[in-house]
Amino acid sequence: MSPIRTENRKRYPRDWPTISLRIRNERAASRCECHGECGRGTHEGRCPNRNGQPAYGTESKVVLTVAHLDHTPENCDDNNLRAMCQGCHLHYDRDHHRETAAATRRAAIEASGQLAWEITS
Repeated sequence: MSPIRTENRKRYPRDWPTISLRIRNERAASRCECHGECGRGTHEGRCPNRNGQPAYGTESKVVLTVAHLDHTPENCDDNNLRAMCQGCHLHYDRDHHRETAAATRRAAIEASGQLAWEITS
């Protein structure tokens, strides 16, 4: 299971480990459920990666995680959760990570008393 950032832990339900395990092991049968929504373009149909096995293309050990499709940890409805290998999950979340990193940098600059400049095009 991928680590949860300390500042986000309270956003997950107490039974998140049980939910995650059920999605990964029971529903997904330890196989990535991505059908290309990750945007990597490396597989057609369902991703072939299986937890603990060598990943296709890289041979690194696959770690199966659970992605929140709407990026909202509080929303643990089964329809919002997808078991994904670490490669698909990171690719799926890349734009969201970019946005949150930018917001974090902006907040740090503003907290330091510096002006935040917004560039518009």
